[in-house]
Amino acid sequence: MKFKIDVELKYRVATDSTLILNIHALKTAHQKVLSESFKTSLDIKIEELNSVQGEHRFVRLEIPKTNHIGISYQATVDNSFTIKDYTMVPELKIAKLSPEILTYLYPSRYCQSDKLYNMANNLFGHIENDFNKVIAISEWIYKNVKYLGGASNSQTSALDTLVEQAGVCRDFAHLGIAFCRALTIPARYFTGYAYQLNPQDFHACFEAYINGDWVLFDATKLAPLNGMVKIATGRDAADTAFGNLFGDINFTFCKISCDTEEENFEPFHQQEQGHQGISYA
Repeated sequence: MKFKIDVELKYRVATDSTLILNIHALKTAHQKVLSESFKTSLDIKIEELNSVQGEHRFVRLEIPKTNHIGISYQATVDNSFTIKDYTMVPELKIAKLSPEILTYLYPSRYCQSDKLYNMANNLFGHIENDFNKVIAISEWIYKNVKYLGGASNSQTSALDTLVEQAGVCRDFAHLGIAFCRALTIPARYFTGYAYQLNPQDFHACFEAYINGDWVLFDATKLAPLNGMVKIATGRDAADTAFGNLFGDINFTFCKISCDTEEENFEPFHQQEQGHQGISYA
């Protein structure tokens, strides 16, 4: 499935600053970046950096004191995915997990799974299959947490979302991850571009590790699961923020589009498929 990504960002800069952006489509075995362009309105130093494990592609910009800077990113991405029935897949024992997976079992800054153990087990512990547990988690979040812009901020955690019962995609993902980890199901944060998301923006979901596959879940139900272009994965939003600012620099404008020219696109929504899951990894 081919997608076209178009991003425009603007920042106001008052002092010499450094901006680290994480907006490039990730290059993986299942996601090919066919073409891309990254431009800035200023002639400045730009470095592309890759994370050690390959979960992110960073761009570091050194920006002199100025009035503003404009940034544009365009890409054509061809990604593929696997859809299969996970309802009868056996649980993968913790003793068999590889070291790089274990980190996604532990509590993290925004996903305090150690504090949700009792609640997670009371709500979902009786469900035998891991995939069905995560489906139940996503449905519970969708039904009990209101999607509300402005209801949270960069400090909001999974526990805060439980208390407030409101949030945005970031908060839905954090709560899903925390519940999964509390049930000893490895889970990680997924940020990307989403086809048919309205309004268009950076989007957050989560992936659960089901017997060797990273399976994608979106408790917001705002976009089809087969319409995602992955930017990054990590323990939570602290690992995957699209922009990190160092200096007196302020974010002022964002415009995003994620479109496809495929005529026969058939949206895959978890709630409609039930027993099937989708994996990009």
